[in-house]
Amino acid sequence: MSPESPDPAPVGLFATAGLDTAPLPVSGDRAELWHEAVSRAFVPLDVRFLEAAPAPGRIVSRQLGPVQVSRVEAGPQAVTRNRRLIARGGGDFLILSLQQRGAALKDQDGRQSRIGPGELSLSDPSRPFRKELRCAFRFLSFQFPRADLRVRDGDLRAVTATAFARTDGCHRLVASFLSRLGSSAAELEGPMGHQLGRTALDLLAMLIDERCGRFAPQAPDRAAALLVRVKDHVIRNLGDPDLSPATIAAAHFISVRYLHVLFRAEELSVGRWIRAERLKRCRQDLLEPAAARDGVAAVARRWGFVSPSHFSRAFREEYGQSPRDWQKWVSERRRAAGDGGQRTLTSTTRRPVPTRSTLTRV
Repeated sequence: MSPESPDPAPVGLFATAGLDTAPLPVSGDRAELWHEAVSRAFVPLDVRFLEAAPAPGRIVSRQLGPVQVSRVEAGPQAVTRNRRLIARGGGDFLILSLQQRGAALKDQDGRQSRIGPGELSLSDPSRPFRKELRCAFRFLSFQFPRADLRVRDGDLRAVTATAFARTDGCHRLVASFLSRLGSSAAELEGPMGHQLGRTALDLLAMLIDERCGRFAPQAPDRAAALLVRVKDHVIRNLGDPDLSPATIAAAHFISVRYLHVLFRAEELSVGRWIRAERLKRCRQDLLEPAAARDGVAAVARRWGFVSPSHFSRAFREEYGQSPRDWQKWVSERRRAAGDGGQRTLTSTTRRPVPTRSTLTRV
């Protein structure tokens, strides 16, 4: 067996369920159902069992955005995709496998590789391939539309039927993320699952770029998409005083160094960008009448500033006046403007020219 194959129609077949042949008799029923289910759940494949009595097989799949995540385990077998089966469809998908138990021998594009536990490998169903598993096995399969990976065709051909080994630079990062994604796929729903599926493709593209000698700076579209997700994460967690480059990088399964690379175009470090976003929200909240009752320190804590004195210094450096002076100035303008003053101040007031900041702490 092998879910080395996706088909547009079948992709949804086991989107929230699965298949288990254990209850079936070892006779032809088990073999026939397994063969049919594999081809329907993934891409059309020929399955040949390497044991007289097929062992029970199990497929559990979940759709996370563009990625179908499948956990597959069964007994010895060989899976082939030939030109006849390619003509039946599925060639617009790619399949990444993370071997977890047993080893696989993969053939494609004139290469053969042994894929051991913990190693990643890529298959391209638009061309013939063969995968042989000579003992009981388990692996995670990640299948997705070819167009969503945004990797050159030449680079894909260079990495099919090869092992992304544990010694590869980015492998540990990508394999760890995919393993955790596979183990928690059933708990992920909606936007979170979709975002994590997209992140998986970004990480795979990064791994292929590294293998082919073209790292992330050569992939601006992927870097820009990842930066958008990072910024969204930061905005949603601005109130967390522990938010830092290290926690942000860990949440997106990237290194702190790569996080800083993403922010180079912002002309601000990660920490200074976070501080600027916090200060903008504090400045806006200080316009509210409730701020006069709750106090400046409460507003600062709401947006992740632990030290009131640090907040006051940062605010002054950013806006040229202290938070209390800002509140006083706003109050005076409101009294002068009358009842409509708050809306006018909120939308049109220009901030004072900031002084040069020397702070680098978030």
